[in-house]
Amino acid sequence: MRDRITLVGCPKLDNVNYADKLTEILKAHTIKSITVLRMEVPCCKGIVEAVKQALINSGKMIPWSVVTVSTDGNITMD
Repeated sequence: MRDRITLVGCPKLDNVNYADKLTEILKAHTIKSITVLRMEVPCCKGIVEAVKQALINSGKMIPWSVVTVSTDGNITMD
């Protein structure tokens, strides 16, 4: 992902509060936008919710979007 910083996580398998971690990142850095790439499986929705909460917690309402990869490999913009 050229010219982008990439964070990887799995809300189902990782025992961490992503909203808290992302809030701290947002507070400490100037970030212009966020793109969440998630799989269409239900457990991946947790990362989208963590980003929403982090944006609210940080007070930084920056542009953000969600890209979903379906189980058959198709990509959709939510």
